[in-house]
Amino acid sequence: MAMLTVRMNAESLKRQTVFEMFLPNDPVSGKMPPESPMNTLFLLHGYRSGPEFWIPEELARKYRLAVVMPNGENSFWLDGISTGHDFGRLIGEELPAYLQKTFGLAQSREHTYLMGVSMGGFGALRTALAYPEVFSKAAAFSAALIQHEVAEMQPGKGNFVANFEYYRECFGEPAAVLQSDKNPEYLAERLLNTGKPLPKLYLCCGTEDFLLEPNRAFHRFLTAHGIAHAYREDRGAHDMEFWRRMLPDALAWFAGAANP
Repeated sequence: MAMLTVRMNAESLKRQTVFEMFLPNDPVSGKMPPESPMNTLFLLHGYRSGPEFWIPEELARKYRLAVVMPNGENSFWLDGISTGHDFGRLIGEELPAYLQKTFGLAQSREHTYLMGVSMGGFGALRTALAYPEVFSKAAAFSAALIQHEVAEMQPGKGNFVANFEYYRECFGEPAAVLQSDKNPEYLAERLLNTGKPLPKLYLCCGTEDFLLEPNRAFHRFLTAHGIAHAYREDRGAHDMEFWRRMLPDALAWFAGAANP
């Protein structure tokens, strides 16, 4: 195995950015049979957090996962209003292309996935639906699906997490959010209307999590639109204890070993 820290020039951010990467084995060593390509998993962190490798090494090796951990700052993994804040484009376009060219990873949609917690869970869903030609599967743990809350925000009023200006920078004008590509529901409906294939989606949330209702609402939305997905609820709060407990089920789902 190898753990790498990579610094790259990101045009989407107008500066250098650093990402972490775990490789279960060395692709140069010849130990990887060509008929068994490595899967690439983008692991997206939450608000006020940063890149962290919290997948047990034995599971990464078992599922042949090269785990890429970018730094999304507090961007909600979206293209912000101001210059140098295109974090959506970083994850959906620039970083996959860089990995293909430099490391031979993320070569096919079939073997390129997203996973995230909280803000990163929102980012995983939104990015997969915005770039379905790049990502085939996305798993969201306690996803911060707050687009409806943001859409109702007024100047001078935010919430307990951040102020109005922060959400406007990330999502754009609140009144336009629901009919924009910042809304996973809008993106899913757009894919359905164009007949393009949707990525496979996995959602889980704890029954004591403050984000439980938005996750249930998105589950109902997907069900109402006939979009196949996996949805799990179990005891737990908005914390790493719950996410670690759900991780084996999510990874088995990625591998096709778990029921929808």
